[in-house]
Amino acid sequence: MVCCSRPTAALAILGLIFCGSVAREAHGISFWGESTATTPTPRAEAAPRAAAPEGEATPCLPDFAHLAEKLSPAVVNISTSSTAPLEGPGQIFPGPFGRGPEEFFEPFERFFGRPRQYRQRSLGSGFIINHDGYILTNNHVVENADQITVRLENEQEHKARIIGRDPKTDIAVIKIDNVPNLAVVTMGDSDKLRVGEWVLAIGNPFGLDHTVTAGIVSAKGRYLGQGSYDQFIQTDAAINPGNSGGPLINTRGEVVGINTAIFTRGAGNIGIGFAIPINLAKELLPELEAKGKVTRGWLGVLIQKVTPDIADSLGLAKPEGALVADVVDDSPAAEAGIKVGDIIVEFDGHTIKESNELPLLVARTPVGKVVKVKLLRNNNPVTVEVKIGELKDEETSTGPAGGREQELGITVQPLTPDVAESLGLSRDLKGMLVARVEPGSAAEEAGLRRGDVILEVNREPVKDLASYRKALKAAASKKTVLLLVRRGENTIFIAVKRES
Repeated sequence: MVCCSRPTAALAILGLIFCGSVAREAHGISFWGESTATTPTPRAEAAPRAAAPEGEATPCLPDFAHLAEKLSPAVVNISTSSTAPLEGPGQIFPGPFGRGPEEFFEPFERFFGRPRQYRQRSLGSGFIINHDGYILTNNHVVENADQITVRLENEQEHKARIIGRDPKTDIAVIKIDNVPNLAVVTMGDSDKLRVGEWVLAIGNPFGLDHTVTAGIVSAKGRYLGQGSYDQFIQTDAAINPGNSGGPLINTRGEVVGINTAIFTRGAGNIGIGFAIPINLAKELLPELEAKGKVTRGWLGVLIQKVTPDIADSLGLAKPEGALVADVVDDSPAAEAGIKVGDIIVEFDGHTIKESNELPLLVARTPVGKVVKVKLLRNNNPVTVEVKIGELKDEETSTGPAGGREQELGITVQPLTPDVAESLGLSRDLKGMLVARVEPGSAAEEAGLRRGDVILEVNREPVKDLASYRKALKAAASKKTVLLLVRRGENTIFIAVKRES
């Protein structure tokens, strides 16, 4: 996934691109003539229209003009600036007309010295949720910002400050002070959204203020693999870079989502956009406003999807539940006796159909609460009681890891027994599987390969994601990281120099 605050970066495999955009000059924009048609011309019906189901209104187009007029004053343009470091001798830094050749600036650098950083600017959207000036937006719009400016529909600009951020759900709350008569949105119920329902998006794509687009809800509960708490609303309402943080609105004028990402192969809209359900934001708002962060429950397991093949091999009637791929040492799950290979089918009274449902349920559980967890162990039902712990930043994940390991140029994921067996390794082997090695990275230069299993980091054993990240953190001050790697039947040491 590539954050749209940096549109020049390469797209990820999924083609997902967050929708905050870098401010820039607009070139090559064609202005089309206005349509002269003001009222749709009725067409003769070829056949009698089917009657609407009893209790439902006859389908008709919503009054988009009324919705846009009502909601636009509560939608804001968010511009941020931050300090970004120059990356080294080959870096070309930005000028008034973009980035120029290195040779042009070299004589000036000899006299004045090379600049070590430059100002980076980006654009996004947001919407006002109360008269005190609180604004809801995306975390990726405002993270790392040194300065945040909010522009209202009347062109007034106000400095804003961050109240709270939650990177795991990409939600942030910012605030402008002492601004009277603010227009505010009404937040609806995203759980009541239906596939096929009309929705409206308002935002600032490519810096074009208060652009209004319409479409329908294409799907609900989309899991994109971008985090443990994915449950996106999919829509075909046009969303582009700069729309990030703007509202997705239903036909009653209620905000039902926060526009966040698009699926694209060319950095533009192709009719597949994603929004965070507003109910998730409403759930997190009290903590974000009071503490600036979110406290979540922690179980201490790494899970994966139960595929039809896995279900068949385990003798299950249906591919349901969450398969436990690893259990973190000294975690609530470990203390309760949950084991690798268990399938969690129910958590605190909630049936687990898909594995991605479990992280959300655990996260919403109060820290310290004792819950019943129903498992299938060797196809036999087992019930255990777990006292939920508090999720720390470095604890637990359901997918490939990121963060400090990216400094080495690799992406890793837990080695599950099934994956180990498929690689010809012992099912009991513990470590972190190298899922990707970035071309040209320090890891590639050192000889690390995809499929290698990392057993130690600087002579510290790594059995799971938590211990791996802990070892990397402990080695943060070292220029070289020593890895013990299992490759096939051999075990070797590989020294990886950190990228400067």
